[in-house]
Amino acid sequence: MTLRDLAIRYGFLALLAGLVIFFSFSTNGFTSPQAAVFILQSVSLTGILALGVTATLVVGGFDLSIGSIATSAMMAAAYVMVVLEQNALVAVLVCLAIGALVGLINGIIICYLRVPDLLATLGMMFLLIGLQRIPTEGRSIAAGMTMPDGSTATGQFDPAFLALGRHRFDFILPNLVPASVVVLIVLAVLIWFFLEYTRFGRLMYAVGSNARAAEFAGAPVKAYKIWAYIISGVFASIGGILLAARLGRGDIASGNNLLLDAVAAALIGYAVLGASKPNAFGTAVGALFVGVLLQGLTMMNVPYYTQDFIKGAVLVVALVFTFSLSGRTAR
Repeated sequence: MTLRDLAIRYGFLALLAGLVIFFSFSTNGFTSPQAAVFILQSVSLTGILALGVTATLVVGGFDLSIGSIATSAMMAAAYVMVVLEQNALVAVLVCLAIGALVGLINGIIICYLRVPDLLATLGMMFLLIGLQRIPTEGRSIAAGMTMPDGSTATGQFDPAFLALGRHRFDFILPNLVPASVVVLIVLAVLIWFFLEYTRFGRLMYAVGSNARAAEFAGAPVKAYKIWAYIISGVFASIGGILLAARLGRGDIASGNNLLLDAVAAALIGYAVLGASKPNAFGTAVGALFVGVLLQGLTMMNVPYYTQDFIKGAVLVVALVFTFSLSGRTAR
């Protein structure tokens, strides 16, 4: 294996290791178990959304509506429990149904109405941003809130639901690992196995690589694409559920940054191990990279308004480095 091949395959992982070493010497406490768990918790939601985006990238699509789906799920969960006074199970099922339905609609618009994926999901993003504000006339949802008709909401968040975002498991230290981190790890393993080792997942890659050839081979291309958007919608709704459980309220502004960070993680995944293609393992590493970078910059007291620029610069460099050296082109 030549030096160039080594750089393509392991360059990004070396960069991640270099960042960890740099921040370890530049800050106090960066390598502590608590800091490591905080990094994982900070990227758990965006990582879950990024895994959903990866499914659409695999079939040659792209989903810009994930942030608004997550926020809609968060608002729906709060509305179901606080206003409709339902339990945690009903709230979770409603949120998952919303994610699946939006993903299905996205897929149908893209596959059957032939609207480009970026335009279709961008339109859905704006539609959901407006729709989620209508029931409460733009108010965030919390226990005891005043409704638009002047009445007071009498429901509250189910403790079982709040545990999804606030419970911590014992691991080395008591109450160390948040439940959201466990959910991220489980979903990452499941989607990785699904895409890499199942016939359905391999056919999704075939569709993304050459849809016409896959169609000639008898694969139901439109069905695979629609399922990819359903997966993306469900994963986004899971992120919204965990966000609502963590905050204990339905905050209309809390999901605004999820889209950009999730997309960054999914695209960084192209550079991991020289894959030059969307993949679940790379996306998980990309989410971890974003978390390490932002946590390190925060502990170094780097101004918050420069962090998005640095994150974007790293993303561009990683992708240019990968595709320039490998001579491949993104699908």
